[in-house]
Amino acid sequence: MIRTTVPPVACVGEPRLTAGFAEFGRLDLMAHEEVHGPIGPMEPANLLRLAEAIDLKGKGGAGFPFARKLRAVLESCERQELAAAVVVNATEGEPASWKDKVLLTRAPHLLLDGAALAAYALDAEEIVIGVADDDVGRPSLTEALQERRMPVPTTIVTVPHRFISGEAGALVNGINGLPHIPPGTKKRSSDSGVGGLPTLLSNAETYAQLAVAARLGPYEYAALGTDDEPGTVLLTVTGAAGRPAVVECAAGTPLRDILDLCEVPDGPGILMGGYHGKWISPEAADRAEISRKGLAAVGGTLGAGIVVPLGRDTCPLGEAAQVVRYLAGESAGQCGPCKMGLPDLARAVDLAVSGSAPVEIVRAAAGDVKGRGACSHPDGTARFALSAMEVFADDLRLHTTGEGCGKRVKGVMGLPGRPDPDPQKLTLDWSRCDGHGLCAHVVPDFIRLDTNGYPAFPSTPVPTWLREGALKAVKVCPELALRLAKAE
Repeated sequence: MIRTTVPPVACVGEPRLTAGFAEFGRLDLMAHEEVHGPIGPMEPANLLRLAEAIDLKGKGGAGFPFARKLRAVLESCERQELAAAVVVNATEGEPASWKDKVLLTRAPHLLLDGAALAAYALDAEEIVIGVADDDVGRPSLTEALQERRMPVPTTIVTVPHRFISGEAGALVNGINGLPHIPPGTKKRSSDSGVGGLPTLLSNAETYAQLAVAARLGPYEYAALGTDDEPGTVLLTVTGAAGRPAVVECAAGTPLRDILDLCEVPDGPGILMGGYHGKWISPEAADRAEISRKGLAAVGGTLGAGIVVPLGRDTCPLGEAAQVVRYLAGESAGQCGPCKMGLPDLARAVDLAVSGSAPVEIVRAAAGDVKGRGACSHPDGTARFALSAMEVFADDLRLHTTGEGCGKRVKGVMGLPGRPDPDPQKLTLDWSRCDGHGLCAHVVPDFIRLDTNGYPAFPSTPVPTWLREGALKAVKVCPELALRLAKAE
C-alpha cells in the first residue's frame, strides 16, 4: 500500500520553509504572505547572483548547482532563439521520502513563488509541476493555483508513483506524453526538454529555498547553516524512529540532535540519502553533521535528505536485500546495466546474505553496472548495495557461517507493499531438472547456469519486463521442471 498520510513536521532552530506551520497548519495565500512577506520579480542577472551567492544546489539528490542550470537554460534560449519552460519536480518517487509532499500540502505557495521567479527571469512560456498519482499533494497545489495569479500558464502533470518516474528525463518524457521512463540516452533538458524547449528542471524544495532566499537576501539567508552550505535542510526521518517526522534544520546541525528528536533507538546502522544513498555506522552518526560535506566526511551522503535508521530487532542485511530487489524491479528495463545488471546484483546480494557466496560476488556485480547506465539508477543501486556490505560486515560474517544473525526481517525500510499487482516467481522441481540449460538461453537476464550446469535464479519475483521471457522458459523446459507461480 502507498502511504498517503503526511508525517508530522518538526524544526530544530529557526524555521524557514516550515515557518507558520504551527500557527496555520496549511498556509493559504493570505497566511503565506503574512508569514513570508511580499516578493517581487528578479531580472536574470540578479537571480543568477542570488543563486550563486547562497550556493543553491538541487535538493532532489544529485546536488547540481542551480545557478549553472539557470545559466545553461538562458544560453540555450539565446542560442536557439526559443522560449523556455520551467519544471518543478514534486513527484518524490522514493518511498522513504516525504519532504516535498510536506511542502505541497502545507506550503504550496512557497514553491510556486520560486517557480514564478525562475519563469520571470527566463521569460518562460510555461510552468509545469510534476506530482505523483498518490493524490497526496495535488489537491493542495490545485487550491493554491486557484488562489493566485502566476506569471505564465501553469499546469500540473500527474506521473506514476514509481521510483524512476521522478528522474529528470523520465519526468520530461511523461510531460511530453511519452512513457514515464528515462530516455535511452542521456539528454540535457536545458537544451531540449518540455515541448522541445530549453527547460529549467529542479525539485520542489529547491524552488522553495529560492523563494526564501529572494526575500531574505544572501547575507541574511547565510545567517543559518555553514560557510560552505548556507541555509536550512529538510529531512525525512523514518525507519525505526519512534517519532518519524519531516524535520527542518540548519545545515551543520549534528545528526545526533535529529536522531534524538525523532527518538531513534540504538541500531546497527543508518541509511543516509535514501535508496540511492549510503549506510553509515552508529559511531559515524555520532560524529556526522547535516550537510553534504559533513556526511561525506563519515562515509555518508545527504542525497534527497532521507534518514532511515534501523533498530537492533531486524536483520540489516535482509532489509538491504529487500531494497536491492525493489530497485531491480523498478528499472525501466531499457538498457543493459538495468535490464541485466540490476537483477544480477539483486541475485548476488541474496546469495551473499544467505551465506551461499562471498561478498566479492556483490562487488563484481556492482562493478558491472557502475557508470554504464542511461540514468543514475544503476549507480545509485550499486552504491546502496556496496555500502550495506561494508557497514554490516560483522553481520555478513555471521551469515557466511550459515547460521545467520538470528533476526527476522521486519520490513522497516518503507517499501511499498505491492508495486507489482500480480507478482510471480520462478520455482524449480529438482526431482525433474536434468540441467538441459534451455531456460537460461531463453531468459539470460534472470536465469543463469551454475558451475554444474543447473539453472540458478533469485527467489525474488520476476521483474515485469522479464515476465514474457520467463513464461517462454517454462514452456521450453523438456522435463516440465520450471514453473511460474504466484509470489506470496
